[in-house]
Amino acid sequence: MTNETAYSLKGLFILIIANKRLLALLSLFILLQILPCRAQRAGLKTNALCWGATTPNVGVELGLSPRTTLNVAAAYNPWNFSRGRKMHLWAVQPALRYWFCQRFEGHFVGVHPHAAQYYGGFKQKLYDGYLAGGGISYGYAWLLSPHWNVEAEIGIGYARLWYKEGERIYCERCSISRRHNYWGPTVANLSVAYVF
Repeated sequence: MTNETAYSLKGLFILIIANKRLLALLSLFILLQILPCRAQRAGLKTNALCWGATTPNVGVELGLSPRTTLNVAAAYNPWNFSRGRKMHLWAVQPALRYWFCQRFEGHFVGVHPHAAQYYGGFKQKLYDGYLAGGGISYGYAWLLSPHWNVEAEIGIGYARLWYKEGERIYCERCSISRRHNYWGPTVANLSVAYVF
């Protein structure tokens, strides 16, 4: 390997690491290439409700047995809105699902942990913090064709929030550290999925 080739590979590696979105897409592509993809073995999905809230998201669901799957959903919101409003966040929510008939079809129940980091606000306050928790869910998947389905899911659970609350104009000394225990809805999905 020549020095020129070594430098170009090193530059490509640095570019991929520096660009987190590119790294996530490349990781997903590699994961889908090494998985044994038989019919109804894995699915790639997106939640339309998150898109309605301007939050890009993607989910991957892997079959573990004839009636169980592991679903991993992730969302990222980098947007700023008018008049200084913003809600930057990243969130991840894996879930273990049990299907009553067969995976990717019909009724299912699930258990899920979740974690997120957020920064933003829509009124006079800004919030900068984290959340973590878990819950249970129920859902149903409708088959549209051998590879496409629509899935609806709702869940309830707990989230512990740690955050700093401050005025719209950031001031470290003016912010107040707070904690909050949340009990209520933790999952709301209306997803379109492509099943491999």
